[in-house]
Amino acid sequence: MINFRYLAAAALLFICSFTASAQGEKSNWFFGKGAGIVFSGDSVTATGSRLFTEEGSASLSDKDGNLLLYTNGITVWNRNHRVMPNGNGLMGGKSSTQSALIIPKPGNDSTFYIFTTDIQAQSDGLRYSVVDMRKASGFGDIVSRNNFLIAPATEKLTAVRHSNNLDWWVIAHRWNSNGYMAFLVSADGVSVQPVLSNVGTVHGGPNRKAIGYLVPSPDGTKLAAALWDADSNFEILSFDRSTGKVSDPILLKGYEEAYGVVFSPDGTKLYGSANGVGGGKAQIIQFDLSAGSPDAIAKSAVVVGTSASPRIGALQLAPDGKIYVARQDNRYLGVISNPNAKGKASTYTDDGFHLGKYKSDLGLPNFAQGF
Repeated sequence: MINFRYLAAAALLFICSFTASAQGEKSNWFFGKGAGIVFSGDSVTATGSRLFTEEGSASLSDKDGNLLLYTNGITVWNRNHRVMPNGNGLMGGKSSTQSALIIPKPGNDSTFYIFTTDIQAQSDGLRYSVVDMRKASGFGDIVSRNNFLIAPATEKLTAVRHSNNLDWWVIAHRWNSNGYMAFLVSADGVSVQPVLSNVGTVHGGPNRKAIGYLVPSPDGTKLAAALWDADSNFEILSFDRSTGKVSDPILLKGYEEAYGVVFSPDGTKLYGSANGVGGGKAQIIQFDLSAGSPDAIAKSAVVVGTSASPRIGALQLAPDGKIYVARQDNRYLGVISNPNAKGKASTYTDDGFHLGKYKSDLGLPNFAQGF
């Protein structure tokens, strides 16, 4: 006779084990002024790197947490912290919010794509380069650089796993437009014809309005954007993982110099960073996405943390379930320890994680949803 209780327990154990083993891709972070963090099991350790960037960076490890490569959108380093062959001259910008994003080619464990965005909607736009990890004795080589996709584009760049759990949608935003662009990445390569969704706020005007993060929810069905300016906003949208379409915008108005956004691990909360006009009023705001209507979500806003830094930047969910907060020119990151909790029970600590002799700036590594 089958004991369904034991069968269910075994299934749950398998799922938990799979989830734990599949999180290694985000284990190594490199950002800021030579700063780095290594997540391994229950340990979180500060380290250093060759990377220096004012804002965006990207890194990727294998499923077991072994570093593969990292970049600031201009230079690419291998796992030994050495510049890859042909690893200079990528057309991202070290002062672009999400200057780079790395994803594996579906069905291929040795080919990776590095997508890059130019600073403040300049002419280099959105491009991608190709890394072959079989080259250079297994340390990787850039075999194709700066393939053009679109220009001008904002500094927003993220990716969501397709509903088939094989392919990817790389998502960016047109400049002087309300157009979200979702480029399909499959075993056939990168589609140069995006799925275009004209929805939500127009991203345009003075070029500084190109600044700000775009991030997906943990399940990939929502997007959140920060629209930076003196009179700036956050925006929440729905994303269809099957079609690449973006819809149903919810505008959260009036957060001066909005910059970073991130969802809680359970997807019920949204956090955003804002700095006030010219900086000096660094705050983290939480929105309760379970509040109901768009108006109720907007009214749920509560400041859950303030920083002694004049400016804070990126918010990034880490493998340890905490959210880390970039503090400009600081040896500490802020940390939200209980991000699923409501309001100040989420527990923000400004001097939350010490980076040793290195410093943070405004960015943290950019990762795709779905690893």
